Amino acid sequence: MPQDAFTISYAAKELKELLVGGKISRIIQPAREELTFIIYTRSGNLKLDACLSARAARLSISDDEKPVPQVAPNFCMLLRKHLQNAEILDVAQPNFERIVYFDLKCVSDFSSSVMRLYFEIMGKYSNAVLCDENGAIVGALKTTSIGDDTKRLILGGVKYSLPEPQDKAPPKDLEALKKILTSDGDRVKLIADKVTGISYATALEAVESLGEDMTAEELYDYLFSAQPEPCVTYLNGEPNDFKVRSVSGEQVRYPTLLKAQAAYYSYIYKKQTFQTAKTKAESALNAQIKKTEKRLAEIHAKLSECDGAEKIKLKGELITANIYAIERGAKFLECVNYYDPDGGKIKIELDNTLTPAQNAQKYYKKYAKLKRTFISVSEQKLQADKKLDYLKSISAHLNAAEELVDIEEISEELIQLGFIKAVKVKNKKPTLTPYREFEFGGFRIIAGRNNLQNERLTKSLAPEDIWLHTQKYHSSHVGIITDGREVPDGVIKVAAEICAYYSDGKEGTKIPVDYTKKKFVKKPPKTDAGFVIYTDYKTALADPNAHRELIKEDL
Repeated sequence: MPQDAFTISYAAKELKELLVGGKISRIIQPAREELTFIIYTRSGNLKLDACLSARAARLSISDDEKPVPQVAPNFCMLLRKHLQNAEILDVAQPNFERIVYFDLKCVSDFSSSVMRLYFEIMGKYSNAVLCDENGAIVGALKTTSIGDDTKRLILGGVKYSLPEPQDKAPPKDLEALKKILTSDGDRVKLIADKVTGISYATALEAVESLGEDMTAEELYDYLFSAQPEPCVTYLNGEPNDFKVRSVSGEQVRYPTLLKAQAAYYSYIYKKQTFQTAKTKAESALNAQIKKTEKRLAEIHAKLSECDGAEKIKLKGELITANIYAIERGAKFLECVNYYDPDGGKIKIELDNTLTPAQNAQKYYKKYAKLKRTFISVSEQKLQADKKLDYLKSISAHLNAAEELVDIEEISEELIQLGFIKAVKVKNKKPTLTPYREFEFGGFRIIAGRNNLQNERLTKSLAPEDIWLHTQKYHSSHVGIITDGREVPDGVIKVAAEICAYYSDGKEGTKIPVDYTKKKFVKKPPKTDAGFVIYTDYKTALADPNAHRELIKEDL
């Protein structure tokens, strides 16, 4: 739902109930247009997110972990200077505007004052403005200058003023509402265009709830008296909005608007963060794949040149064999090719500035150089093929990624390889990403999410545990924890289907999956992460299946 004044009014009331009396213990600015306040309240620490970007402006309570920059931006430092340990005295919405302000009691070693922090939730004009007790602006997230073409000056020392009122009717003016509702035209558009603080989405919900023939009193009650029924609405099984109340469509109810809003934006944040991380990893990885493929093309071109080495050697030998018949200064030698079963003739080009013996030596030297090149380039090809295969294994895991945790260790792997730069995050504790974990037939099945996890997973298995990998495809390493028991064919079948799903062959059917005991799986020294060799294996044909119904709930 757009953050109109109607929606913000409910958020402001709930924020007041939650936060008044609380103290600001920490202030972070995780992004250019985002502020996070850690507030100690009687019910524990709460995290208030103030997102002031054009697309998702809001004030919300959140549990999402966001990166903490190494260096705090200037406005964040200003807020810390004045508001650290400040007590929240009041939270209010002035004049049914898309604005919420916090009155804060700020106490230092030498003084005490009351400051006001305004959050303007106004789309691309969203802002955070800190004012002193006299209403003068101390600082703002986004400032204007005297030369800017603006009606409101947001600048240090200037008196703060609310935005000029729109040419619309106040929503609490019953007479104005009656006049609007008796006008001709589409009810939704009339309410959205003529009533202050009501978006088209809110007007649409009001009309769907009250009907086209609603009265002004009913609309007033809907806006100010009716009990909210906060919910997140769904479209095609995914959250697509949050609302104060809704009478249609698939929805999940929440006890408060703040909880509904937090659930919706948590989904959006995770989805956007996942996509951003995946795009970044894909871009870096694809650049390396293209670079390696280009290198391989150059190697193949050099190897093609070496294909004629034996013919070069033959020419040298024929010149030597016919050296008595070559006149000094001759440009060609035409002789019988005694290597040809049919006894055919061959024409050999000569350098007329060289003697016949020197011409023969010239061909021998060229042959020797091509042989050296072939040996060297063949080794380069082996390494380039190996690197390309490894990069494609990373790509396979990236394509199989479904959550942010799937991307995190892939990104770490790319950082270790030097393909992307590490982002320094303050106080970030390293954690191991959990495996995909399943339960079937009393057996625990685990699957790696990337090469680093594959390596860790394989090392963690006991000698008698079962290890699985697709044949001729890049895939997750999958393990069946046996605890010394015999594994039924049904369990191996399920594990093989999971392995096939998290592989390059997930779009096909009857994917060959090799399985063996862990004791037959070895990692050669100095090989890439996730690379192993194995023996004593059997092969199962499996149709790819994610088996999400078997995922352990505690994960």
